[in-house]
Amino acid sequence: MYSYKIGISAEEHDNFAKSSNQTNLLQSSNWAKIKDNWDNERIGFYKDDALVASASILIKALPLGFTMLYIPRGPIMDYSDKELVAFVISSLKKYGKTKRSLFIKMDPALLLKQYKIGEEVDENKDTLTAIDNLKAAGCQWTGRTTTIAESIQPRFQANVYTQEDMTATFPKHTKRLMKDAIHRGVITSRGTIDDVKAFADVVALTENRKGVALRNEDYFHKMMETYGDDAYLHLAKVNLPKRLAEYKEQLAQIEKDLSETAEHQKKRLTKLTQQKNSVTKYITEFEEFVEKYPDELIIAGILSVSFGNVMEMLYAGMNDEFKKFYPQYSLYPKVFEDAYADDIIWANMGGVEGTLDDGLTKFKSNFNPTIEEFIGEFNIPVNPFLYKLSNLAYNIRKQRRNSH
Repeated sequence: MYSYKIGISAEEHDNFAKSSNQTNLLQSSNWAKIKDNWDNERIGFYKDDALVASASILIKALPLGFTMLYIPRGPIMDYSDKELVAFVISSLKKYGKTKRSLFIKMDPALLLKQYKIGEEVDENKDTLTAIDNLKAAGCQWTGRTTTIAESIQPRFQANVYTQEDMTATFPKHTKRLMKDAIHRGVITSRGTIDDVKAFADVVALTENRKGVALRNEDYFHKMMETYGDDAYLHLAKVNLPKRLAEYKEQLAQIEKDLSETAEHQKKRLTKLTQQKNSVTKYITEFEEFVEKYPDELIIAGILSVSFGNVMEMLYAGMNDEFKKFYPQYSLYPKVFEDAYADDIIWANMGGVEGTLDDGLTKFKSNFNPTIEEFIGEFNIPVNPFLYKLSNLAYNIRKQRRNSH
C-alpha cells in the first residue's frame, strides 16, 4: 500500500538521498536554502511505512498566482518499478494542483551512457526502461537534447572518479603543465570563509572576460555558511617577490657554475647556458609582475560542494593575467586529491556540449574525465489547458535568455 507525506524532515530526505544510487547535491535539502528565490517542499513516498521515494521540490511563482515546480536531479526512486513510478507521478500531480502549478519539470539522476572521450557504448537498458515507465505515467520527455542551453541542468557532464594516484590517469601534457605551475611558484590550498571575497574577485574577472554573469560574493558566502565543512574552496596563490628572489638566487648559482666549468665541458656549458636563459626570462617577466603585485595574491579558485560521497565543482575563476602560470593545473588535481581523502567517489567538473567539440570539453579532457549522459528532462502537465501555452512561453524565454 503506497502513501505519501508532504513536509518530511530534511534529515529523513537527506539520509534517503545519500543511501541511494542517485545521490546528487541538487537533491540535498540545503540546496533549497541556496535557491532562496524559489519556495521549497519535500515529499516522501512510502510503501507499508517504509520510505521508497523522495523529492525535494523547488517552487517558482508565476504571474496570476500560478507556479512551476522543478525537481532537480530527482525524484529519487527505483525507476524500474512501474507501479511506484506511476504512484509518485500521480501524487506529484495532485500536489502540483494544490500549488496551482502549470507543470512540473524533473531531470532524474539517471545515466543513459558513461564513456571516455572517443569510446562508443550502448545506452543503459535500465534507463531506457525508466523512460518507458515515466512516459506510461504521463510524463512528457524532452528527448536526447545535445546543447547545454536546451535544459536547466546539463545533459552531458565531465565527471572525474577519484583514486589514490590521480596524476597517473592524466595525459602527458597535463602532467607537464602541472610541473610548469609549480615551477612558477603556484601554491594550492583549501581556503576558508575569510577567503570568499578574494575568490569572488577572480570569478568577477572571469565574468568580465567571458561576458557572462555567474555569482557574487554574498552568494558564495551563503554557500560556504550553508554547507560548512562540505563546502570546499580551493585557491591558487603566488608570492611574486618571493619567487623572484628565488629565481635570482638560481641565476647567481648558475653563473657561478658557468664560471667554474672548463671550456672542454661542452655539454655542461650548453645545459647551464640554457638554464641561464630560461631563468633570466622568468626574472624579466616576474619583475614586471612584482611592480603591480608586491604582495602574495590569489590568482584562481574553485568552489565545490560535497553531498554524501559525491561532489559538484560549481564555480571557478582565474585572473587571466596569470594564465601562463597554469593555476588550474594545480587546482583541479588538488580538488580530486582532497575529495579522495574524504571518501568522495567522484567530483563532477560540470556540463559540456553533447557534441564534445566545445572549449569546455577540450579543457576538461586534460583531466581524463568520464563523460556522462543523463536521461534528460521530463514535464508533468498539471493544468492540461494552460500547459501547452506555458511550456511554449517557457521555451521562448529560455531561447531568448540563451541568445544574449
